[in-house]
Amino acid sequence: MDSFNAIVVERIQDQFSCKIKELRMADLPAGEVTIRVAYSGINYKDAMACSPSGRVVRQYPMVPGIDLAGTVVACSDPRYREGDEVLVTSYELGTGHFGGFSAYARVPADWVVPLPQGLTHREAMILGTAGFTAALSIHRMEANGLRPGQGPVLVRGATGGVGSSSVSMLAALGYEVEASTGKSADHAYLLELGATRVLSREELSPAESKPISKEYWAAAVDPVGGPALAHVLSRMKYGASVALSGLTGGGDFAATVYPFILRGVNVLGIDSVYCPSAVRKTLWERMATELKPRLLEQTVYKEARLNEVAEAAQLVLEGKVRGRVLVRL
Repeated sequence: MDSFNAIVVERIQDQFSCKIKELRMADLPAGEVTIRVAYSGINYKDAMACSPSGRVVRQYPMVPGIDLAGTVVACSDPRYREGDEVLVTSYELGTGHFGGFSAYARVPADWVVPLPQGLTHREAMILGTAGFTAALSIHRMEANGLRPGQGPVLVRGATGGVGSSSVSMLAALGYEVEASTGKSADHAYLLELGATRVLSREELSPAESKPISKEYWAAAVDPVGGPALAHVLSRMKYGASVALSGLTGGGDFAATVYPFILRGVNVLGIDSVYCPSAVRKTLWERMATELKPRLLEQTVYKEARLNEVAEAAQLVLEGKVRGRVLVRL
């Protein structure tokens, strides 16, 4: 047990590498909880960490993997004990602290969430940070007044991890879901997940877009950002919220103040990295019950071993993945 395999990324001067290495327990960083990892998953941030052009890793060498689920094998904190089933997502995992692409991980106890009844290790990692971001988006929009029956809810980037989880969760709660994607071949998949209508990416980027247009959407989950966000904002209903969590479409968008001052539209910043522990635990319990997607397994694109991680990460970067890539340790 003292030696085990992990994906390690290194940057020495201009040379970058991402490969399997043998580590020892003494190589793991400080932390109160040591976990035998069962599953992790490849998020967009993980794919960037495995790329020489990605700028998410804070120090090298690093074990990527911002998600993990497994079993506690050693702990110096009274909140957890050997044999406990747990999960860890975000914080500095996989970017500033050795992460989940490893047979073992050691983390601060404050980062750990007990695995809720109703979720296996595998199911927790199908959800992962992407599913948690979707749940947090819904939580924030509901706290801002969103309820079923108020009108359609838009989900952008609907075939990605956050998007597909959002479609499933919103549909399960009784919302009318409109899913947007640039992948025409996946319309049937999104309808199966619970979308009532599928929009092409081009429908959110019309040639002429007014600063404020006819009210339509009651809310929007947006892990994409970019220029089309301005059009989305112009079509929101009075008092509606856009839960913004990503920038796969770009970090910039040009808009006006009109949706905000004439319709009271809200942009809710969704940060899953440093979300408070109490909120995390509450949402994971909810994700094991009413927010657990009905077709959870159908959001799995692939289950990869460590030797397949680099190739799968490249597919994620290229936008060729529908749903989630699991990493089985």
